Amino acid sequence: MQREVWMGQHGTREGVNERMMKENVLDVLMYLFENYMDDGPEFSPDQEALAVELAQAGFPRSEVNKAFDWLEGLASLRDRGVLPMGGRPQSMRVFSAQEQQKINIEARGFILFLARSGVLDSHTRELVIDRVMALDTDEIDSEQLKWVILMVLFNQPGQEQAYAWMEDLVFDGVQEHLH
Repeated sequence: MQREVWMGQHGTREGVNERMMKENVLDVLMYLFENYMDDGPEFSPDQEALAVELAQAGFPRSEVNKAFDWLEGLASLRDRGVLPMGGRPQSMRVFSAQEQQKINIEARGFILFLARSGVLDSHTRELVIDRVMALDTDEIDSEQLKWVILMVLFNQPGQEQAYAWMEDLVFDGVQEHLH
């Protein structure tokens, strides 16, 4: 299953075969999510076959491997039901220096907004931050963050309403770039 049009990290239309080789882990994750989200969070294809498909779509093997590791980390946290850093439902979140360096101020504000709005509870907030920090990128902006949040919520049982809200937000934004 391969889509004709894929939204790159900068919101431009790109043909799958015309993609630049400067892909990162988040691009691989977004591609997988867009093409396989209908299969549900338990989707577990043959990794080698999927890696071959991703290579044919233009993704470097190193980034594909990092994406698989990222997804395995998310699944592991879900399966163990562990908060990456702990936290109480009404606690105030203070970002570490490393988190501040990687997550720009707009993205941090968006995380806090979602937490105050009830879209992210303390558990999912910490999962989002953990998964952002696990990305092999220097900085993440709010548009990239939305995709991480969507992937985390998609993989968390009981988060269907929050996921639907984020899905509308992400895909409505994608539609605006297409017009």
